[in-house]
Amino acid sequence: MELMPSAHIDTFARDRLPPAAEWPRLLPIAPGHRYPDRLNCGSELLDRTALEFGPHRPALRDAAGQVWSYGELRAHVDRIAHVLTEDLGVVPGNRVLLRGPGSPWLAACWLAVMKAGAIAVTVLAAHRAPELATVCALARVRHALCAAGCADELARAAVPGLRTAEFGGRRADDLLRLAAAKPTGYPAVATSADDVALIAFTSGTTGKPKGCVHFHRDVLAIADTFSAQVLRPRPDDVFAGSPPLGFTFGLGGLVVFPLRAGASALLTEWHGPARLLDDIARHRVSVLFTAPTAYRAMLDRLGSYDVSSLRRCVSAGENLPAATWHAWHAATGLRIINGIGATELLHIFISAADEAIRPGTTGVPVPGYQARVVDTEGRPVPDGTPGLLAVRGPTGCRYLADARQRAYVREGWNLTGDTYVRDQDGYFRFVARADDMIISAGHNIAGPEVEEALLRHPDVLEAAVTGRPDERRGAIVVAHVVLRPGVPRRDDTVAALKEFIRSELAGYKCPRDIVFVEALPRTPTGKVQRFRLRDGALQLPRE
Repeated sequence: MELMPSAHIDTFARDRLPPAAEWPRLLPIAPGHRYPDRLNCGSELLDRTALEFGPHRPALRDAAGQVWSYGELRAHVDRIAHVLTEDLGVVPGNRVLLRGPGSPWLAACWLAVMKAGAIAVTVLAAHRAPELATVCALARVRHALCAAGCADELARAAVPGLRTAEFGGRRADDLLRLAAAKPTGYPAVATSADDVALIAFTSGTTGKPKGCVHFHRDVLAIADTFSAQVLRPRPDDVFAGSPPLGFTFGLGGLVVFPLRAGASALLTEWHGPARLLDDIARHRVSVLFTAPTAYRAMLDRLGSYDVSSLRRCVSAGENLPAATWHAWHAATGLRIINGIGATELLHIFISAADEAIRPGTTGVPVPGYQARVVDTEGRPVPDGTPGLLAVRGPTGCRYLADARQRAYVREGWNLTGDTYVRDQDGYFRFVARADDMIISAGHNIAGPEVEEALLRHPDVLEAAVTGRPDERRGAIVVAHVVLRPGVPRRDDTVAALKEFIRSELAGYKCPRDIVFVEALPRTPTGKVQRFRLRDGALQLPRE
């Protein structure tokens, strides 16, 4: 596929796109539709929306009740963009790491990176130094905007040549202090529609992060397909939810979708279901994005909160059980909009809303997307037969210099790694993950990544990680560990291993259970037989 001329001075990301022959087939969002050749999604989401709906409309809110209008948000974004280019030396195409808890300031930083023509690499505040170092090395990051409370871990990553600007702290050179001295008004860089806007990192079953590259037009495409045609937001909506902006589920649902619709969003840290219910009641949230785990957890607390402002509830990140859907509907009268998305495709591509919802199914392809179920050779299977989910549409997988591109994209289709069944009416029903990825409370956790961290502990000789079904979280991470001789199999050993893992990886990746085994069961070729670990027969008693 021939790309339009780039506005990027730093062409690192474009130079590391997969060969054109390995791209998925990309479809227009609607027949005959085409985005302009020159397109900056930051300007579209902010400048154009402020022009269309008015600069005085509310745009972003925080937990304390502060509300930024579109005009105020634009002023903050433009000042930060001036700092990026004038003080930090960011040029179009540079990768800029964004790190911090959910907040209007983090969203403003993301928009400033877009308007400056740079590339956002947004990570979780929970990520630890080894994870941050890996991401920065793969994306060759040399600039970072980091919330002051998260700066120590980023410093511990010791990224060579990284220039970090903290925000929200007391330093004299704090980003927000520098920005306050800058003028408002920043002409967005005239990026190409297919210039890289962001690199979102995900983990595969090997545990090595994969950088998913998305263009400026891709950011608008997810708003103009799922959001506009399934979710159908209104300008008076208030969006909120649990996913952080480091997940594309959160970036889309809490920044891209509300700003594209002229609505507003509440951006806060995740503090559990009770806090989310309190936010809904206090801020009159009308559109909610969270995982099935949170909907289940909120059910028991609904009676203590006023959730009458809600009109749209979206679930993704893991399969939504029909029982959870029915229980939420019975308690609130609201129909949860289920959906499946992927970092590789940026957001949701199969879903259904309102009367089209069939509990227990994910839904049908979002307008603009096509989906089918295929066998391991890529051939479509009959309705009712389980197989691999294959998808194509206006967004698709482009890994950053990664040979796994050829496994994810085959004959123009994205293979998501999920096993699905399509019924005779065209509805798609989730069966299981097709690989060893563990999905726990909406988080995708690669077992081998946890294993590698465990093996860095001096008391661990071998480790294998599996998922165990769990009613509330969907699955939990279970680590099967072979200890070095002489190390006791005691509770304090378990506690020490968990503490070590939390120092190496984000907390949600830490095993909920650690069991000790004499040896890992293996095939003659040396592969771990995980199915033998799952039944618990090899577990040793603790001392």
